[in-house]
Amino acid sequence: MTERTEPEPGLRPFFLSLFVPSAIFGLGTGAGAPMMALLARELGASVPVAGLIVALVAFGAVLGDLPSGTVVARFGERRAIVLGSALGATGVLVSLSAPIPAVLAVGATLTGFANAVWGLARQSYLAGALPLHMRARGISANAAMSRAGVFVGPFVGAGAVHLTGVSGGLIVQMIAIVVSGALVANAAVPEPDRSQQRSGGVIAVAASHRTVLGTLGGGAMLVGASRASRDAVLPLWADHIGVAPATVSLIFGVAAVVDVALAYPSGVLMDRFGRRVTAVPALLLFGTAFLILPLSQQLWWLVVVAVVLGSANGMSNGIVMTLGADVSPPHARAEFLAAWRLTHDTGSFAGPLVVGAVATVSLAGGATAIGVLALVGAGVMYRYIPRYVSVPVAVPQDQRAKP
Repeated sequence: MTERTEPEPGLRPFFLSLFVPSAIFGLGTGAGAPMMALLARELGASVPVAGLIVALVAFGAVLGDLPSGTVVARFGERRAIVLGSALGATGVLVSLSAPIPAVLAVGATLTGFANAVWGLARQSYLAGALPLHMRARGISANAAMSRAGVFVGPFVGAGAVHLTGVSGGLIVQMIAIVVSGALVANAAVPEPDRSQQRSGGVIAVAASHRTVLGTLGGGAMLVGASRASRDAVLPLWADHIGVAPATVSLIFGVAAVVDVALAYPSGVLMDRFGRRVTAVPALLLFGTAFLILPLSQQLWWLVVVAVVLGSANGMSNGIVMTLGADVSPPHARAEFLAAWRLTHDTGSFAGPLVVGAVATVSLAGGATAIGVLALVGAGVMYRYIPRYVSVPVAVPQDQRAKP
């Protein structure tokens, strides 16, 4: 009698344990983020100060990247996610109860720090649990669920804001953080045995891998800068040519649909044809869109640019996390990924600052500057992404993801 081979579980084991919590966490982010600046204004902050408080969320993530590697390495992915959820809920609670903008700034920074812990823990878990031949698909699926949550979040937040005011969006965010953390805490999430791991700490691991962090990590930083700059440049240019804020929101909604639609297919392409197949075209699209944006004087042309940027964002979905998983050392994965995420998050924080600095002279110049950086990023990715070796679909039973 022929022995029956158990079908591979694919991505199913990760659906309830990680994908759904990621979507809920993203929903909270989407609901709360648009309200942070408005809450700052309600507390008496000026427009520049309100913008700075919003930027502190990204700054908090930068601050949290390296310490989160130590947290994950010491306590494991599940406990780190629970801790990140607790920190995130605390940050939102501080923001909700803030009597002055300075306290709100503390809440925003703490929320960003918690996002770093949450993000690193889920990346580290997926990097270790997914078999190589479906690594990009799994990471892209998780990122797609998160982005879908961010897309839905503002609509859920709008209902809460209608009932309770500006704080409603942050209330939704706090509930979402708690629920996502509770789901992970109660999920069957197997974690790797770290008894034989002796990494020497995050700084030591980063120093020993400085070459890959300085080359391929530089590409990841430019991906982060391109992504974050989109959210700064596009609304400012729309305002510059006289497009109404409600129309700008609709344009972002259309671009987000394209973004989410391309998120999972990009992972499939990476698994089949290698990481370059999406990383390089995505950065080329980012660069081209930013360079032609200053030529956009009509609404329809602005919509085209927004859709191209959404396509680039969707194509780049999961690429930074996947590349980090590819080049991370198994004996010090969490510590390496902490330094790896720092490269991307630094770009996310610095990109809009570059745009803002150049835009003090010329907004078109700011768009052009980030467009050139994106094209440079395409060259870096093409040069330094490791050659891809295809992996057979059939893998040994002990390498398969376990529920």
